[in-house]
Amino acid sequence: MSQRIEPALLWDGSAFVESMAVVIDDSGRIAAVEPSTGEGEQWPDKALMPGFVNAHSHVFQRAMRGDGERFIEGVGSFWTWREHMYELVCQIDQQHLYELAVETYREMRACGMTTVGEFHYLHHVDGQRRFEFDQVILDAAAAAGIRVVLLNAYYVSGAIGEPLSQKQQRFDGCDSSTFWKQMDLLSKRVEGQSQAHLGAVIHSIRAAGDLTEMAKVAREAQVRGMVLHMHVEEQPAEIAASLKAYGRTPMSILMELAGVGPRFTAVHCTHTAERDMDDFLQAGGTVCICPLTEANLGDGLANIPFILRHGGRICLGSDSNARIDMLEEMRLLEYGQRLLNQGRGIIRDQQGQMAPLLMQAATLNGAHSLGLPTGAIKQGRLADLACINLRHQQLAHIDPVNLAEAMITGCDGSVVSSTCVHGIWSSGDSN
Repeated sequence: MSQRIEPALLWDGSAFVESMAVVIDDSGRIAAVEPSTGEGEQWPDKALMPGFVNAHSHVFQRAMRGDGERFIEGVGSFWTWREHMYELVCQIDQQHLYELAVETYREMRACGMTTVGEFHYLHHVDGQRRFEFDQVILDAAAAAGIRVVLLNAYYVSGAIGEPLSQKQQRFDGCDSSTFWKQMDLLSKRVEGQSQAHLGAVIHSIRAAGDLTEMAKVAREAQVRGMVLHMHVEEQPAEIAASLKAYGRTPMSILMELAGVGPRFTAVHCTHTAERDMDDFLQAGGTVCICPLTEANLGDGLANIPFILRHGGRICLGSDSNARIDMLEEMRLLEYGQRLLNQGRGIIRDQQGQMAPLLMQAATLNGAHSLGLPTGAIKQGRLADLACINLRHQQLAHIDPVNLAEAMITGCDGSVVSSTCVHGIWSSGDSN
């Protein structure tokens, strides 16, 4: 059944505006955005915005929340955290992953995320290489009612020139032929589903194995029109290992062999050199930043001002899911740069506004990264929406003209009262 909603405020891509109506058709798309007439459902205490798009998640790492946060042996690092994560991986079974993923995806949706890009490399239950966990992710997302892009990962080496370790066996992508055979099977499973989609991943330069095989995976993703994601230069040690083995940085290798273009997303780029980043952006690639996880892991801060000055497109991800809140991701993206650059408003558009760029990163750019027609309230887009409770305590005494900035600097996801995925509202409300 079609819906006509007339909220107090509506995000139009640059600001919250009054007196607008949204019409959702029975196919789950936005049929019209037009001036309100008083004839639709009246939502006088709500603001309507696109649902947040979480472009990068490792759902199984949600099990580590609070774990690994004691440092008895001294200062930890990404690499000590990774060893802890490997211990977790060896303990997970299908039921555990399903229950964990359902709750994690529900948590995402509760704070306004309507789409998740699940960067999935935990494939196998045991040594039989049957990719059982891939279907678990699809099932959990369906149960939680969140739109999912299963970004299935090719992961075949433990480090550059090294086989997978015993603890990494569950990640094994086998070889490019086996990997794409599994992708074909998954394509059939999601075919015709309105809320499940498929994309490809090369985990990282250290997990990509032989570069010729890596290039085959990238080419096949292009042939099939799939988005392709990859961890890139999160750690200085990754760059050093690449320079030692290949005489080149990971990013420069990707530019030659991975067919970087508008459907390619590089995740992190924390330590990417400006020259490499310029080449990547000129080719049309998207950079995915995961501020809360990168802070948790002590990764460092990407050169966001450089990316923006060169017309780069940034999206956001919850990554390890130690904390799930897109407003906090947006806040830390800006605040991290304020601390680094000793200034305010580092992320701003030509009008000096911070909110439009941050909201775009959390919605439209994420949709582009995942290859989906969502992330904006526009005719023809998928009706994936989030509803903001204007009577929430955190928004008391806020001038509506400052609503977006107030949400980014002063609120958490509890201001989201409901979400809509493909035209279907979360339980208990349509308002």
